[in-house]
Amino acid sequence: MRNRIIGMGVVLCLLGAAGLASLALGQSSGAEKPVIYTYVSEWTVPRGMWAAYQKIDDADNELLGKTLNEGTISSWGSFTTLTHQEGEPTHGSWFSARSMAALMKTLEALRATPGATDAVLGASKHWDFILQSRDYNYHPGTFKNGYLRVGRWNRRPGSSDPDGKIMKSTLVASLEKLLADGALHFYSVDEETIHTEDPGTFWIVIITNGPEGLDKFNAAIEEMGRSNPAGIAGFQGLIEGKGHRDFLARVNTVTYK
Repeated sequence: MRNRIIGMGVVLCLLGAAGLASLALGQSSGAEKPVIYTYVSEWTVPRGMWAAYQKIDDADNELLGKTLNEGTISSWGSFTTLTHQEGEPTHGSWFSARSMAALMKTLEALRATPGATDAVLGASKHWDFILQSRDYNYHPGTFKNGYLRVGRWNRRPGSSDPDGKIMKSTLVASLEKLLADGALHFYSVDEETIHTEDPGTFWIVIITNGPEGLDKFNAAIEEMGRSNPAGIAGFQGLIEGKGHRDFLARVNTVTYK
């Protein structure tokens, strides 16, 4: 999920939609939300060991479900990559909490399970990273029909967006509208808490409502675009074209509380 949603044209269409979306959703997208921390693990699992990995994932999901019910975390999920690249992750999982302490408590519980030392994990390339976000929203519940789209972007050196006003009035407002319309289960705009990438890197993350959500997402962008050139120019001034990457995965399961 680290190196990866939305191509430049898609983002700019989203921004074009913002003029309409911000009118309807200005209050909900403008209010600052409590920070959410997310721990992400990605694995490049040998194809012959995918079934073995799934057993470990199922066991971890059971533990994460209990941890969520206890109130330690606020969400968790797992995914299987659809846009495979040589040497890149094939599978992954994540969980989110409202404090680093809760995140670390959950991580230590996972590290203490028997599956943490299984041979399939030892045979797989592995990445971990920790993100944080104040721009996010979701539908509570458990969903097994989602598709995960993630895009990585780099901020333009010297650009300025005090209090994230440009981001909130353009991209975030558009994502709020898509969530309200039922095309999305979740969205967030993330930055790293523990930097393993350039400090100017940020991620745009969505989970669609089923495969139909992908079409609704694209249709909404096409329909609502072409209306806010000032917003487009403002957002373009924040980002670098170089270094952008996209990623698509099938969400095995995700739960939001």
